[in-house]
Amino acid sequence: MTPINNIIKRELNPFDLINLKPGNFWGEKQDSDNSVDSIHQEVITEIEGLLDSVNQDNRSRSVLLLGDSGSGKSYLLGRLKRTLNKKAFFAYIGPWADSDYIWRHVLRSTVDSLIQIPEGREESQLILWLKSLSAFTRRNLKQRLFSDSIWQFMQSDRRKFIHHLKTTYSQAGLYNPDFFFGVLHDLTDPELYPIACEWLRGDDLSEESMQILKVKSCIDTEDAAKNILANFGRISIQTQPIVLCFDNLDNIPRLSDESQDFQSLFNVNTTIHNNYLKNFLVVVSIITNTWKLNSDRIQQADKVRIDKELRLKRINLEQAEALWAYRLKPLHHQVKPQPISPIFPLNRKLLQQSFPSGKTLPREVLVIGQKEYKKYKFSLVDSTVVKPIPEPEVITVPEEIKLPVPQPQIQAETIDAEFQLLWQKEYKKTQGKNQKITLFSAPDLIRMLEEALQALEVPDIKTKLLRGKYTSYSLSYRKSKKGNQIGIVWTEDSGMASFYNVMSASQKVIQSKGCETLYLIRSGSVGTSKLKGYQLYQKIFHSSKSSKHIHLKPSLASVHQLATYHNLVNSAVAQELVLSGRVIKLDELQELIRNSLIFEKCTLLQDLKVVPEPDDSEDGEDVIDLTPVNDFLFNLVKTQGFMGVPTLISQCMTQFSDAREDDVKMLIQDLCQEEKVKIIDPKAKSEDQLICLIA
Repeated sequence: MTPINNIIKRELNPFDLINLKPGNFWGEKQDSDNSVDSIHQEVITEIEGLLDSVNQDNRSRSVLLLGDSGSGKSYLLGRLKRTLNKKAFFAYIGPWADSDYIWRHVLRSTVDSLIQIPEGREESQLILWLKSLSAFTRRNLKQRLFSDSIWQFMQSDRRKFIHHLKTTYSQAGLYNPDFFFGVLHDLTDPELYPIACEWLRGDDLSEESMQILKVKSCIDTEDAAKNILANFGRISIQTQPIVLCFDNLDNIPRLSDESQDFQSLFNVNTTIHNNYLKNFLVVVSIITNTWKLNSDRIQQADKVRIDKELRLKRINLEQAEALWAYRLKPLHHQVKPQPISPIFPLNRKLLQQSFPSGKTLPREVLVIGQKEYKKYKFSLVDSTVVKPIPEPEVITVPEEIKLPVPQPQIQAETIDAEFQLLWQKEYKKTQGKNQKITLFSAPDLIRMLEEALQALEVPDIKTKLLRGKYTSYSLSYRKSKKGNQIGIVWTEDSGMASFYNVMSASQKVIQSKGCETLYLIRSGSVGTSKLKGYQLYQKIFHSSKSSKHIHLKPSLASVHQLATYHNLVNSAVAQELVLSGRVIKLDELQELIRNSLIFEKCTLLQDLKVVPEPDDSEDGEDVIDLTPVNDFLFNLVKTQGFMGVPTLISQCMTQFSDAREDDVKMLIQDLCQEEKVKIIDPKAKSEDQLICLIA
């Protein structure tokens, strides 16, 4: 029988495990067992009713979801997806980098979501959507098309496949039906599926890939993106609706008066209604105060296109208590008999004292839980004998293994440690989601780089250095306030026609002296000597007259670092980034990223000379860098104060799947020798050992 206090001492604070920042619900797995169904249930019911209406008459509808920061808007969207994914396809759409690209952003985000595999299913939403089209589910066609050899049939005759869909949807008024249906056919071929998805999401494909897909052009305009999205809806009228969830929108582009450009989003919503884009449910999630500040700037004709406005209410103390109980349940399950209270070591009185009105926000409940749990955990080592508590067991700590009392850390140090742990977690998540640079659009890449330069206090950053169609592929800055203007162009478009146009626009900037030095950032091919784009590239970057201009090839790791920071910026701007119980503002995040020196490891920023280049003397090619593992171990002990050694090792092995357990144990011993941490009673069984921070 393991006493509950022993469990508390060795395990992590369960409230530290909560990701309080919002994010894409396809990357944030929610545990259906760890939720309180009564929280915001009325909103779930309302949205489900709207979804059912769309399903019945195929008329698109829109809902505005308002809630205070910390009310659980993003979590609610994830819960909607989790509970209603059987009756709808879900797309997560975060902030866009440039309003001139908003339709392309919506299409890209929608397709990125459709290629995700729902829980409990083996196929992506996109394939499930394709199989559910009425062209393949009519009774007289089902046996022929959806027998065991369905995919063989589809692959065997592309022409018949296209003809069948064109006949079925001849009245739908589709955009470029031959190309569109041809690409849908190619989705059924595992070898063509990846590039078919790339075309649908609006990537600029190489000429070779376009020939394989038998398409003449890519989706490279706002009108084309809008029409392809319309195609999805117009041929889906006898299948499930598509739910477009706009979330985390505080980091959208700003207008000349510094207000946020919500009008562009509501233009999209109105177009969905006015142009009869069928079978969509649009959910726009906005912080209540943000809506108050911006709603008067949105045209009334667009506001009336919102079918319903829903507000997330504050939760009551019963729901707050249930939130605590669900977080503590994994700890309680390790104990027999169970503690007398499902929220031990917390209690109802804490809630009543903290929230005398009887109403609060979910985030506030979790923050209080984290703080009070940590306070109780520290009380277990305030003396050799723990004072009696309203719990069946009283724990006595023998004198010979008396725990050193971990002194509370300065809050700034704790926040720094939590930030670095969060960074490693988010970076790992970004790595898993983005396997290649071309998954990011050029405007997104430029936006991410701009945010990094802002954090590093680079002066005079200006976007849109280029002119024309590719303006959002560029920016400029100065290394110092009196330094020369430096230009950056970032393009990963595979098509050589696009590359030529970008090079042509770059040459015009150089000729007009728009910058002293121009960096081209591009990891992909620059073509062959026969192509005009390649010839222009050589002239700009490799002729003797243009030695100032430099081509950089970014590493995928660099892009992952920029993308990780971008996600944290989105959270900070939305007032949803919480560390040590504090909401971290953007300027504080920027200071954290500078103090952590994380960007000094970004090779792209090194190449741009905005961070120091590494010391060449530290070269060990075959030596595995264990610094991130070491940092993780120390930061985790910092945030916990003390914990079980086995728990520390298992958490580390989860974060770094390629780390060896022997290396982790060696690093722990090194931290002990450096007198940063101390293992309690090293003669005890390994599973019973505790480790604490040395103040």
